[in-house]
Amino acid sequence: MALARAFSVAIVGVHGHLVEVEADLANGLPAITLVGLPDAALHEAKDRIRAAIVNSGQAWPNQRITVGLFPATLPKSGSGFDVAMAAAVLGAAATVPPDSLRGRVLLGELALDGRLRPVRGVLPAVMSALDAGIDRVVVPEANGAEAALVPGVVVEPVRDLDCLVRLLRGEYAPAPPPGIILDGPPAAAQDAGDLADVAGQSRGRLAVEVAAAGGHHLFMQGPPGSGKTMLAERLPGLLPALDAEAALEVTAVHSVAGLLPAHCPLVLRPPFRSPHHSATPGALVGAGSTVLRPGLASQAHRGVLFLDEAPEFARPTLDALRQPLESGVIEIARARISARFPARFLLVLAANPCPCARAGGAAAKLCDCPSLVRRRYLSRLSGPLLDRVDLQVELAAPSRAELRADYKYAETSVVAAERVRGARQAAARRLTGTPWRTNAEIPGPALRRMWPLPAGVTRPADLAFESGQLTARGLDRVLRVAWTLADLAGVACPGPTQLGMALDLRLPGRSQ
Repeated sequence: MALARAFSVAIVGVHGHLVEVEADLANGLPAITLVGLPDAALHEAKDRIRAAIVNSGQAWPNQRITVGLFPATLPKSGSGFDVAMAAAVLGAAATVPPDSLRGRVLLGELALDGRLRPVRGVLPAVMSALDAGIDRVVVPEANGAEAALVPGVVVEPVRDLDCLVRLLRGEYAPAPPPGIILDGPPAAAQDAGDLADVAGQSRGRLAVEVAAAGGHHLFMQGPPGSGKTMLAERLPGLLPALDAEAALEVTAVHSVAGLLPAHCPLVLRPPFRSPHHSATPGALVGAGSTVLRPGLASQAHRGVLFLDEAPEFARPTLDALRQPLESGVIEIARARISARFPARFLLVLAANPCPCARAGGAAAKLCDCPSLVRRRYLSRLSGPLLDRVDLQVELAAPSRAELRADYKYAETSVVAAERVRGARQAAARRLTGTPWRTNAEIPGPALRRMWPLPAGVTRPADLAFESGQLTARGLDRVLRVAWTLADLAGVACPGPTQLGMALDLRLPGRSQ
């Protein structure tokens, strides 16, 4: 009897779990048995690794082979265990020294000719290996740059199984993948258009700038042509580049989702997702039975999730976002597995005032929607959902004169992005030593306790709360927006001007 042990990683959500892969060779009829709660895709690995070993010029042991994946209680899926299983079998057959498998994590899928194909989730897998005390990882060449993002890890990218055998025998030393500098100059903004293109919407441009500066959720209501979609598409261009910690968080989510391009293993810009209104709740928050994949809300982590024509989305789909809007985390539970995905995104909702989209503005006289129809249309956005949206603005279609006049005064995205960057730096200095990054993340009790405002400043908001225009949650959000406006204005503390502007940006129709 011969036994060898290798290590791999199972990904659950965006977190990895170290898996011990054991191969046992015993006398008996030639066969291979796989144990340890594998799924159907993993069962197919038996045929893949046998063909890969034979086609790589190595001898397949004609014995009874048992491959175990431990811990046996952890569900395992996918083809990322192929390389570790093949290495364990070769180690048990003494084709490679069994001791060479110690201190190494092996990741990758095997082609039938022995090539190593790239797999999803390499970044979180390498991070988990390092946390488990293993600082040497073998990955396919296509995943080498992604694995090298984790500092303190020795990455060994290999092309095929033959190179792996020579590596484990000490006959081959792969070239290290090129490193990526995380603390370099900020990446260029995405080609999202210029904010100055949205002429005639000074209120809308202000709302987008405030949303970017404080990470506030935004709801825009207005007729077609008022610039709602243009404003939302230009919002990512105002957001600063991701810092090193946020870039790794976002890259880990995109790696698990299989969205990382081979030429760009690190996400440096805030992502932007705009799903179709037919999207299901599973598409937004994530889905799966044994393999849980991040949904569009998690893919927009540290970026923007834009729902155009929001009332056209199904009510359960919209309400599925209520919990992550508060916690910044999506938790999915299934019968055999559960997972947590980060989802600290900036939500932007856009809606027409009625089904025919002609209510309000110069075309209001053409609208033939009864008032009951209008109420039902907008009531598809539930009160609890809108209560979690900090900024709620009504946009009117600009007139021809407003369009011409505003072209001279509309500021570019570069100018607005510089103000956003300054506001975020001011907020970061104030939030030093706290777990929060932006004003939108500060809980209401902490905001009132750590940064109280004079009663004379908060009086208009208090009156709106007493009259029922604001809920307790809405009152907290008004105070957060006031702090963001103060950061944009370069003042140390919000005053009556900032609080009044925050109320105008929260209560639709207040300034109309």
